[in-house]
Amino acid sequence: MAERKINPILKIVLEIGPIAVFFLAYRWAPVPEGLETIERQLEQILFSTKVFIPTILASLGISYMLTRKLPKMAVITAIVVVIFGGLTLILKDDTFVKMKPTILYTIFAGILAFGLARGQSYLKYLMEELLPMEREGWMKLTRRFVVFYLILAVVNEIVWRGFGTDMWVNFRTFILPIANFGFIMAQVPMFQRYALPPEAGESGEGA
Repeated sequence: MAERKINPILKIVLEIGPIAVFFLAYRWAPVPEGLETIERQLEQILFSTKVFIPTILASLGISYMLTRKLPKMAVITAIVVVIFGGLTLILKDDTFVKMKPTILYTIFAGILAFGLARGQSYLKYLMEELLPMEREGWMKLTRRFVVFYLILAVVNEIVWRGFGTDMWVNFRTFILPIANFGFIMAQVPMFQRYALPPEAGESGEGA
């Protein structure tokens, strides 16, 4: 069945919504009074994780119902969330959920780097319809994404290990999405430099 188009605003809601739900669940978690800071933060993380897992799965399900297609990166994200979120709940240890962005960004960087080692840009397969570009542009963009994702993985480790749970939740909710958006916007000049004419992009797809 052919893929259906989805409203851009709804697409953003489905992508950002689960993160917003995680943040709100953390802030409004029903925590018993009198707990020490570390105990209180753990209870908040456990509650928000319980809410986050079904939310991201629901988002993935809605996306499939609307488009009849599951985005590969979204599926990988959901799998990592379920695994590490599940470990967090089972072991009552927030280390796993805090490491999730590190693992996720490392996986993405590894997949893209593997493609580069084979002389391919896997980003091209995911985004070519949206951004018709010359091969050189795709290779440069992929290399930049590898470096960017590795930096995010390192920064996530620094924040959750060195600045506490409350700071990490703010970082996860606000800084990471802003960093990703800012990185994409910074690539616009390169998109323009290597852009293919519409007819070239169409003929390139059939090549």
